[in-house]
Amino acid sequence: MSHPHPQGDTVPLHPSSAQSDMDEIESLIHAAPTAAAVLPARPSSPPRASIPISNSPPVAAPTSSKPQPVPPFSSAVSSSSAPPRSASVTIPIAADGFGAPPNTLTEPVWDTVQRDLSRIVSNLKLVVFPNPFREDPGKALRDWDLWGPFFFIVFLGLTLSWSASVKKSEVFAVAFAVLAAGAIILTLNVLLLGGHIIFFQSLSLLGYCLFPLDVGALICLMKDNVVLKIVVVAVTIAWSSWAAYPLMSTAVNPRRKALALYPVFLMYVSVGFLIIAIN
Repeated sequence: MSHPHPQGDTVPLHPSSAQSDMDEIESLIHAAPTAAAVLPARPSSPPRASIPISNSPPVAAPTSSKPQPVPPFSSAVSSSSAPPRSASVTIPIAADGFGAPPNTLTEPVWDTVQRDLSRIVSNLKLVVFPNPFREDPGKALRDWDLWGPFFFIVFLGLTLSWSASVKKSEVFAVAFAVLAAGAIILTLNVLLLGGHIIFFQSLSLLGYCLFPLDVGALICLMKDNVVLKIVVVAVTIAWSSWAAYPLMSTAVNPRRKALALYPVFLMYVSVGFLIIAIN
């Protein structure tokens, strides 16, 4: 006895729809390999270096109660190799050497006068005792000043104007004019000879070397003997020229020193004639 299947439990597939589904599945299977892109294989990464790790605890360095002595040579080297700090390191520089000049605006007046007088005396020694073979003959030209030349030219002008009978003011002015003209000529002459000098250095050199002529003018003022005046003036001219000779060593080439001194000699000769003529 057979049991018939109820019609409400299963629904039979339509033959046409089942065939179309199978065709679609087969088309997807055949199209999958062509649509998928094959990616290249990734190269293997190089092996990384491994850091060995020790499980044992670190061994502490042995410490001693006494400090180890440091050799003096190593300390000197370490101290010299360390770079200096600009905030704490100060280098003293002499006032007459290189570097900035000292501040004279806040110093006492007596200190300024003492410094100027010491410089005048130091430069005057080079004129009173001329020596071309000294260690530094051009010191007076390098450390020039105008106080000494001012005193000597004023003294010469006063001596000549005191001896003159008329036109005392003009005689006083002539002394300054001769010194200024001599400084200009000396400066141009040294520069043309290839030397190095400035106008104020020439003025300082000529003014300091006037000291022997000042002494001669004072002697001629007190004596009326003409022969004595000529001898005194000749000696003082030679003295002044010889005093100026070593001072020119730093201004011009030693081979041309005589050419540089020639206008100086002519200026002192003119001053000597002025002394004889007025006295």
